[in-house]
Amino acid sequence: MIDPLFSSDTVALAQRMLDAANLRQQAIASNLANAETPGYRRVDLSPDFATHLKASLEAGQLNTAGAGIKPTLSMDPNARAVRPDGNNVEMDHELVVMDQNAVNYEYLADVVTHNIKQLKLAITGQG
Repeated sequence: MIDPLFSSDTVALAQRMLDAANLRQQAIASNLANAETPGYRRVDLSPDFATHLKASLEAGQLNTAGAGIKPTLSMDPNARAVRPDGNNVEMDHELVVMDQNAVNYEYLADVVTHNIKQLKLAITGQG
């Protein structure tokens, strides 16, 4: 009964992007943990996720066809090997990406919180 209230494109998009930010944080943690592992290859969100999410949003199907869009991880094809042993994790880059991801996550959480506060205001008449 309450599901239609949270099925707006804004909330659905924020939910998918929060899932992606969470998965990306796990990837960054894995990259940092393996920064000294010989032959380790950097992982990040698969670029397909953003492409499919954008197409679903533009088609107006974020709540129907877009419900099955899940973020996945893949090796980063653009990362260059920085060490002779083949490891391509750059600590400085990972720390910058981690900060950007944290800011994105906080923003998306604020969007969802704002929608919940609006719903509460509509129900109770009080903020």
